[in-house]
Amino acid sequence: MTQPAENQPQQGTVSLAQSSPTVGTFRERDGALEWSGRQETLRIEPWGPDAVRVRARLGGPILEGLPGALLDTPPATESSVKLGDGEAQLTVGALTVHVDAEGLVRYLRTDDSSELLSEARAHFWWPGSRLYTAVGNGHHRLEQRFAAYDDEKLYGLGQHQHGRLDQKGLVLDLVQRNAEVGIPVLTSSRGYTLLWNNPAIGRVELAHNGTRWVADSARQIDYWITAGAPADAQRRYSAATGRTPMMPEWAAGFWQCKLRYRTQDELLAVAREYKRRGLPISAIVCDFFHWTHLGDWKFDLSEWPDPAAMVRELEELGIKLVVSVWPSVSPLSENHQLMEQRGYFIGTQYGPMAHADWPDKEVASTVQVAFYDATNPEARDFMWSRVRDNYLTPYGITAFWLDACEPELKPGFPENLRYWAGPGLEVGNSYPAENSRTFYEGLRAEGEEVITLNRSAWAGSQRYGAALWSGDIGTDFPTLRRQIAAGLNTALSGIPWWNTDIGGFHGGDPDDPAYQEVMVRWFQFGTLSPLMRLHGFRDPGMPLGPEMTGGPNEVWSYGEEAGAILERYLRLRERLKPYVLRVMREAHEEGLPPMRPLFLEFPDDSATWTVDDAYLFGGDLLVAPVLTAGATVRTTYLPAGATWTDAWTGETYEGGTTVTVDAPLDRIPLFLRDGARLPVAE
Repeated sequence: MTQPAENQPQQGTVSLAQSSPTVGTFRERDGALEWSGRQETLRIEPWGPDAVRVRARLGGPILEGLPGALLDTPPATESSVKLGDGEAQLTVGALTVHVDAEGLVRYLRTDDSSELLSEARAHFWWPGSRLYTAVGNGHHRLEQRFAAYDDEKLYGLGQHQHGRLDQKGLVLDLVQRNAEVGIPVLTSSRGYTLLWNNPAIGRVELAHNGTRWVADSARQIDYWITAGAPADAQRRYSAATGRTPMMPEWAAGFWQCKLRYRTQDELLAVAREYKRRGLPISAIVCDFFHWTHLGDWKFDLSEWPDPAAMVRELEELGIKLVVSVWPSVSPLSENHQLMEQRGYFIGTQYGPMAHADWPDKEVASTVQVAFYDATNPEARDFMWSRVRDNYLTPYGITAFWLDACEPELKPGFPENLRYWAGPGLEVGNSYPAENSRTFYEGLRAEGEEVITLNRSAWAGSQRYGAALWSGDIGTDFPTLRRQIAAGLNTALSGIPWWNTDIGGFHGGDPDDPAYQEVMVRWFQFGTLSPLMRLHGFRDPGMPLGPEMTGGPNEVWSYGEEAGAILERYLRLRERLKPYVLRVMREAHEEGLPPMRPLFLEFPDDSATWTVDDAYLFGGDLLVAPVLTAGATVRTTYLPAGATWTDAWTGETYEGGTTVTVDAPLDRIPLFLRDGARLPVAE
């Protein structure tokens, strides 16, 4: 695919092996460096401290205003451009960008001019490091190639279920699916972080002979890169794409839900029982099918007869109500005809509107539901007006669960979709971020705090107060094990608010001792996750439809022994809430995620770059979840450069060592850094 950088022609020279070598033209424009040649324009401009934005287009000038994740105005920074004989460079703090006569780009560390990353040709003759293959109407299949490095480790890229923390060697689709969230942000062990600032459907190939980013159909290459250690890169990236709001205090506590509470009486009975037992609870979820019809976005009063009284009682109990809101609209909905007439739905290039087959009330079979187009500002305003008028204004409901927001279309061919913002292949990945934007802008306009729970996300979703969960996943120990890497890579993708369905989603028998063990270990992990939320479709299941509900899923549903342990961890989360909120403030003010790979805090300890089964929760607490059945001890690595204290026993260890500690069923190993004092032990 590509050749290593050392096999490329020397920088500053023209390769005579090429059939028609092009010596391009350099110029400085408004502080940016531009190269032009072969009908291509390459523009490199400062975009925050130690960072640049790179855009390239074939056949015309750089286009402004295309969809992307970067904020419109970059953070202010100092930079310099130097034009030489057959070469040029742009320096922004720790990052220097070198461009040779043929437009080949290299990224260097300013202090010693060593190479961070280099473009690489696919072949000495054709194609070069940037490839444009026409697909019609001014769009191209775009490829951007970089060199590979044998010792490089690569992280981020959203949330995936492959279980790998280091993703070197993988090929990942850049697309949104349930439990697979494509966020094109890549952090390298070589000291850079790169955002592929393009919501097009495509893929990234992290091969040993090169890295290749691909957009199936778009108008220009667009990416952002910064130099620095991972923590500094997170600060730079979050400043460039927008930082998360401060988390509402209630959201730092425990969220209770299941699939699903069918009536107001069912939901209130659970809330009352938590309080009767004296158990901490901050939120309870009213899930799907609570509506009259999908897309009405309002309560079915035959099942939820007095939402105002329900919300009032929950508030008196200190519990926040979270309501599920889907982007899909049934043809039976009172809003369908008007939205169709105004063009508020996602369309298609060929055939009828985009749809999914979905059950609805008052029909015996599924119907073809449409999806509102969240990339359309007028559609966002209309959708929010219905949510505001049916939930917020009459009942004071301000917390929403944004399910199926990939969006979950059938048959799922993005090349046939047509959005307000552009063709599906060009803009499709931005949908979940634009959907969360609907609620962010609406709630902010009402003066409310913002947090939404989303099944999908894209780069920049964090600035809209979007929390991500890991989708509809399995209910066994291997699945639990994979969530560690999923959460850490999500954190490195700029999404600080993240969680899983505690216990997994698809099944799980509350009366099965084997599953009770899974639940206990998952609950412990959930306690030390950014959000703590119990959810799942427990056995016995029912067919999908308005009457469905799952088995019991409250902490007392799992037997006396397991239930007592779950209660202990509810209380632990409650004791840790001040710490959780402090960590969340770091996310809000600095862009540092609550859930951190060890190397984020200890980048100089080479051993931390391979630890994929433990993490830091904030800067002070190392978490080593138990991830296998029957385990009663746990071995984990403690980073060098700190002293670590077992939070349960008080035993102290010097960093840079691997330790084995007791981990009976009621204990998740936790280690405090450098004498930190947190109320872990009762």
